[in-house]
Amino acid sequence: MKLEGLKINFLGDSITQGVGASSADTVYHAVLKKEAGLREAKNYGISGTRFALQKGTPQRPKDDYVDINSFCERFDKMDDDADAVVVFGGTNDYGHGDAPLGGFSDRTPDTFYGACHYLFSGLVKKYLGKQIVIMTPLHRANETINTGSCKAAGVGTLRDYVNIIREVAEYYSLPVLDLYASSGIQPEIKEIRDEFVPDGLHPNDKGNAVIAHKLKLFLESL
Repeated sequence: MKLEGLKINFLGDSITQGVGASSADTVYHAVLKKEAGLREAKNYGISGTRFALQKGTPQRPKDDYVDINSFCERFDKMDDDADAVVVFGGTNDYGHGDAPLGGFSDRTPDTFYGACHYLFSGLVKKYLGKQIVIMTPLHRANETINTGSCKAAGVGTLRDYVNIIREVAEYYSLPVLDLYASSGIQPEIKEIRDEFVPDGLHPNDKGNAVIAHKLKLFLESL
């Protein structure tokens, strides 16, 4: 895939928004734009957002709550004229989402499986014939601790979410850049954490440069 002159939409959470980077120019998609000669790298990252819907919060009753910022609720509002789309999320579904994992047959955003289906199928239809790439979450500190709604059931480590993303993307024949498996960033190793992801979650400038390089090579291979 030739990248020069392309417009790419980047749908994501705080990492895509730029939390952890020292400036807008050092976020991974901005680095990619410069290095690959993209015409535009459109930032659709919103901090704290998830693939799946939230059921509710103590301040807002569950039957009234609408998570307007979930990936599923906002992907269709992205520009239609992109040449490609990159989706980078899932770590917040693990970290603080309250949607259950669900099962492969789910097709609504109320479970994580269903949200992956809803999002990926929706993107395929919206950007028919365009390249859609899915990036798995990076490793993060304390990633084997069960969180969110899955905690009580004793399931739902970050690896579970990564595996679901891989499985559903494969169903739609969408290429996956598996950063969980191949980024080289594992914050449980102190030296790596200090160098690339100081807070254990958000990459700094060096971490963003790693993502940009991996993504550039991956896109060029398609």
